Amino acid sequence: MEKKLYVGNLAYNTTETALQDAFARVGNVVKATVIIDRETNRSKGFGFVEMADEAGAAAAIAQLNGTQLDGRAIKVAEAQARQDRDSRPARRW
Repeated sequence: MEKKLYVGNLAYNTTETALQDAFARVGNVVKATVIIDRETNRSKGFGFVEMADEAGAAAAIAQLNGTQLDGRAIKVAEAQARQDRDSRPARRW
């Protein structure tokens, strides 16, 4: 079963190909995505990697969390389910 990982602290110039290549060294990568800001069309500094199985995901977390990618120490963790926007607390200005 596929497992989705969160990858934080990415350099703004990190590409999806570079992200996929880094994770492919420890397991089978299904998909790698760098999150892009709609307004600036620039990376938001984080992304997601879908590993083919739980063993590959566990290996990626153990081996890649805290390592350098494009000059930045990346954070790798299991992705959490996204909250609905309606359930978030309202901003108070």
